[in-house]
Amino acid sequence: MKSPAAARASSVVEEFERRAARAETLLADGPAAPDALRFAAGLYRVQGRIAADLESAHAREPLTGHLDRDAERFLDGAAAVVQYAARNGPENLAETARARREDSPATSRTRLLVYWTGGTSAGEDYLARAALRPYVEFLRGATIAPDRIHRRGQCPFCGGAPAVGARREGSLMEGARRLLACSLCGGEWPFQRILCPACFEEDPHRLPSFQADRHPFVRIEACETCRRYVKSFDLSQDARPIPEVDDLLSLSLDLWARSEGFERIEPGLAGL
Repeated sequence: MKSPAAARASSVVEEFERRAARAETLLADGPAAPDALRFAAGLYRVQGRIAADLESAHAREPLTGHLDRDAERFLDGAAAVVQYAARNGPENLAETARARREDSPATSRTRLLVYWTGGTSAGEDYLARAALRPYVEFLRGATIAPDRIHRRGQCPFCGGAPAVGARREGSLMEGARRLLACSLCGGEWPFQRILCPACFEEDPHRLPSFQADRHPFVRIEACETCRRYVKSFDLSQDARPIPEVDDLLSLSLDLWARSEGFERIEPGLAGL
């Protein structure tokens, strides 16, 4: 019988598989964003294998949550992410990944550490975030605190930026709860409904939301002050969507927001 810690770690691997399966379900349901969904499904499976390897490594010698000590133990996994993106990613990402296939282990480790310490964002280094995701999600499953700076508006566990938002059923008094989902560890945390996660503007007149008839359960929650936004999913009527995966079906909203001069707080799986 597995210990509670081992069971939590195994559930991390299962979460990656659940996301991959959701991407494949959406792919089978219709023609929307087929390339992005196919890429996402494969990436989740690569990340799931890294998480499984980390589970085995952790059983032999516990991870610490300090990337400078733990990085050597999943550099092969980071290389697998790069290889997958080089073969299957959209052209811009694939080009970057092909160049990085020549990186030495020391260079790969440095790239991860630079991202870890806030030297680059996901918009600048998608591959570093993708390689770190199974490590940080494993830490969350094993309740090992990562040694990252925590800033207001970011994930209280790992300090990652919000990738997407969600509204879930709350009590009769509170209405739908607003949650943000972390791009780095996959966790969710509650967040004030009328507040910008980027600059903390709280004037409702400066926090417009936008929707399109084609995507009735998705909206752009924008801020006129900092010109940033988060894409939010209404799960109060249907809990089946996985926001970070279903996000790929409504990329037209991101393109519209960008044309209006808004920038997403953190890019999603498609890099937008």
